[in-house]
Amino acid sequence: MVKKITKKKSTKKIIKKKVTKKIIKKVVKIKQPKPIGLVTHYFSNIKVAVLKLKENLKEGQEIRIAGGEKTDFKQIVKSMQIDHKPVKLAKKGKSIGLKVKEHVREGYKVFKP
Repeated sequence: MVKKITKKKSTKKIIKKKVTKKIIKKVVKIKQPKPIGLVTHYFSNIKVAVLKLKENLKEGQEIRIAGGEKTDFKQIVKSMQIDHKPVKLAKKGKSIGLKVKEHVREGYKVFKP
């Protein structure tokens, strides 16, 4: 009788471990957003960041900039420029100037929430 009880408990533990590993893997996959750009430079006197885009970006879209310990904010794209000319749509692979509301640094990532 003792052997049967221990076998049942051990199989329950093994099944439980497998199920929790599968659940953890699914949660990790869902929580990681893909960055659409990277901050390459910041001009503090005019509060403009230079972004290298990995995806298209339109004026009026909401973006999230995250990096460092305390920097993580959302803002709507109000004005952006390519070679000192205002644009409404910036295509993948371009570097743009973007007016930002908070201080950013090189290497911060840009996401679409």
